[in-house]
Amino acid sequence: MKRLFWITVGAGTALYAQRRAARFVKQLAPQNIAVKAVNQAVKTSGTTGDRLRSFAGEVRFHAAEREAELREAIELDQTPPEDPRKRRIIQATPIDESKDGTHGVG
Repeated sequence: MKRLFWITVGAGTALYAQRRAARFVKQLAPQNIAVKAVNQAVKTSGTTGDRLRSFAGEVRFHAAEREAELREAIELDQTPPEDPRKRRIIQATPIDESKDGTHGVG
C-alpha cells in the first residue's frame, strides 16, 4: 500500500511538472514573446510618448535660451566697449586775443 501511494504521488508530480514545463516552453516561443513585447509597448507607449514630447520641448526651450545668450555675446563682441585709458579728451580752450599780444601785429 505504501508503494502504491508513493508511485501515485510521483506520477502526479511528474505530470504536474510536465504540464508546467510545456506551458513555460510555449511562453518562450518567438511568436509569444513578440506578442508580449507588442502588448507591453502599447501599454507604455502613451506615457513614453508624453515623456519624449516633454523632453523634446525642454531641449528646444533650453537651446533657444542658450542661442539667445550666444547672440547677445556676439553682439557685444561686434561693438567693443571703449577703454577709458585709451580715449583722449581734448578740450578746446577759447583763445583770448587780448592776452595773446599778437593782435594787430602782422
